[in-house]
Amino acid sequence: MPTIDLSTPPPPPDGLLDALPRRAALTMPELLLVAEAAGGAPLPFEVAEPGDPTGGPGLEDRLGQSRGTVEDQTYRDVLGTLHDPRSSLRRRGLIVDGEVDEGLRGAVGLLATPHLALDIDVVADQVQAKAWHRQSGEAVATLSTVDGLVFELAWFPTSSWPTELARVAVVPEDLSLHESGVPARVDLPYELADAAAEALRSSRADLVPVLAGRHPGAVHDGAGGELTEVETQRALSALGAETRGRLRVLAADVSGPETSVVGVVSWVLVADGWRALTPHRVDDQARVAVRRVEPGDLAADLAPVLAEVSR
Repeated sequence: MPTIDLSTPPPPPDGLLDALPRRAALTMPELLLVAEAAGGAPLPFEVAEPGDPTGGPGLEDRLGQSRGTVEDQTYRDVLGTLHDPRSSLRRRGLIVDGEVDEGLRGAVGLLATPHLALDIDVVADQVQAKAWHRQSGEAVATLSTVDGLVFELAWFPTSSWPTELARVAVVPEDLSLHESGVPARVDLPYELADAAAEALRSSRADLVPVLAGRHPGAVHDGAGGELTEVETQRALSALGAETRGRLRVLAADVSGPETSVVGVVSWVLVADGWRALTPHRVDDQARVAVRRVEPGDLAADLAPVLAEVSR
């Protein structure tokens, strides 16, 4: 299949409407009805049936296997209060003469039969959002939700994918940002980063200076210089204390009979916004680069992963 390049600006569309994604807000029952109308197309998560003792809130990722954020019974109680999906879609003009809108059916069909799949999990303070992006040829379909009850279904040309990826990483407006103690760029041994994070999670901040002292000259800034031991302690402490969210993208080639997971992009949300965490190796040492990023950088971060997928 052709390489998907998200790192360069897309060519201008032929017309304004060609560049605009179509979006529809659907409740869970409406989404299930659309999937049924699309030939029983499977959704990118397992839907637990009421009364199923193994079922959670109905959001088991096919790639990620993580549960939703609401309790089973509460979720089912709310589902029971929603309007009949066929009637509500008909009122909105999404069912005409008994037929579900062709665009909705096509988008759900693409979700079920893609070449490339991105499973995205975003947490910002107490809000968790999940999104599934599926691409094939010149089209992309996405599905996203914050509660497992109402979903946004969207479909658009592949050239618009970078813009849609940036929407995923936008920090909520009600989340205040302020100056951060985490450097805009820092590169450090993975062992140090992991041990310091564990110490802070265990309320053992007193161990951070000890850990920093074991790696003299091993922590670098973005200009090729070395952080002092004190600067390293401050950076590690700030990274642990300020963390207020995360973004994880799991990328896979699902065009064959078996899913092949090929890469993960991870960001962490600190006081002034996002930091990308990029593992790499220098000689035989595993290291991690931490750098400040903006929502619009997500596509560029994913570009190497998708290039590997598309080979």
